Amino acid sequence: MAVTDEAIEKIKGMIVSGALRPGDRLPKESELAADLGLSRNSLREAVRALSLIRILDVRQGDGTYVTSLDPQLLLEALSFVVDFHRDDTVLEFLAVRRILEPAATALASTRISDAELDRLQEQLDALGQQPSVEELVACDLEFHRGIVQSSGNSVLCSLLDGLSGPTTRARVWRGLTQEDAVSRTLHEHRAILAALRDRDPEAARSWATVHIASVEQWLRSTL
Repeated sequence: MAVTDEAIEKIKGMIVSGALRPGDRLPKESELAADLGLSRNSLREAVRALSLIRILDVRQGDGTYVTSLDPQLLLEALSFVVDFHRDDTVLEFLAVRRILEPAATALASTRISDAELDRLQEQLDALGQQPSVEELVACDLEFHRGIVQSSGNSVLCSLLDGLSGPTTRARVWRGLTQEDAVSRTLHEHRAILAALRDRDPEAARSWATVHIASVEQWLRSTL
């Protein structure tokens, strides 16, 4: 194991064990290096790496702190990686969405509030029967984000928020080139919403799977 990797593992071990908690300030560099049996250079590199992935927060003139370790904060690193995707990996992003989003939708069916259901209904009603592709895709993003947020699972929400971006272009492309894409998407959104109103987890899961799989199948056949 590289020296820097060893330093990262030791700091991570302190956080996992509870020796360092969210918001705690790290000991002085010289003291921490001695306690962990590390050189100050390797410790410095480890701190730099952990700050990049939002585990540590280096405050100039104040010290280094453990962040809140909130899932949304930590998963920002995923969004950074996702931004560098290639077009030929869009299918893989859709496949991951197909695994995770139906589960989140099923979970939301037991937790979503009546007020949130009404808000989703208002979004769909505002679109009308013949929205533009751009309007539909923008609504699609907000529709799914609202549902996943209602699942109450911040990790799922952060993961799916990061994964939805790379598939946006594919959804616009489908809307422009597939004859019934707009009407089919509207139908699937209404079916998902109906399942949520019925508090039916399996129906919600099934319709979410159909909805995402239809985009994936179209893209696979097009490519």
